[in-house]
Amino acid sequence: MSSTKPVANPADAFLQPNDGVAISFWIISIAMIASTVFFFAEAGTLLSHWRTSMHVGGLVTLVAAVHYMYMREYWVQVHESPIVYRYVDWSITVPLQMIEFNLILNAAGKDCSSGMFWRLLLGTVVMLACGYCGEIKAINPQMGFVCGMAGWGFILYEIFSGEAGGSVLQCSEAVKTSFYNMRLIVTAGWSIYPGGYLFGYLMGAVDDKALNVIYNIADFLNKIGFVLACWSCAKADSRRMKSEGYNY
Repeated sequence: MSSTKPVANPADAFLQPNDGVAISFWIISIAMIASTVFFFAEAGTLLSHWRTSMHVGGLVTLVAAVHYMYMREYWVQVHESPIVYRYVDWSITVPLQMIEFNLILNAAGKDCSSGMFWRLLLGTVVMLACGYCGEIKAINPQMGFVCGMAGWGFILYEIFSGEAGGSVLQCSEAVKTSFYNMRLIVTAGWSIYPGGYLFGYLMGAVDDKALNVIYNIADFLNKIGFVLACWSCAKADSRRMKSEGYNY
């Protein structure tokens, strides 16, 4: 009959006031939950063609919230980077974010091809799969970094110079502004992750504590900020169309 070894100090199994990393995990998990409630509530105030976009945005923060609760507990108990949880989270939330480019363009009346989504998904799969395999040493870490960067570069090409980047030029100012903000997040915001891989994992110049706080702040901005950009154009377009008598 197996027995569980008791914790010497039961308080050690819970959040400590001097553990800034664990506190950052806690704050982000609650922020993701609050954002999810907000986005789903706001979907009901939008016109019907924007609701799918807002529901998908709510899923982004909902999935992140669940994973952040697990990451928080992993850090409290083990005090190591929750690599597997992060990549599981990203493998779901990043494709959902890529769908948003297609959804807001379709909601704005642009007939975007399914190929646009599949190209963005391909770039996402390459970026995440190579990064994860490199971090767990399933492949050469340097090769994982280079191939992951190639996947990210493919995504950037599509949203700047590909079909997605071209389609937004004929959209309203509200949609353009939101699209450009989303694009900025994918460009500048996402640069934190390969930076962490390079300086933290490959070079060992950043310790796990600092790296996890940086990743947590990045996820807060890159996920919640990304969906807020979608919400902004949906809200502006719905307000405009309602003022013109369109209420569906």
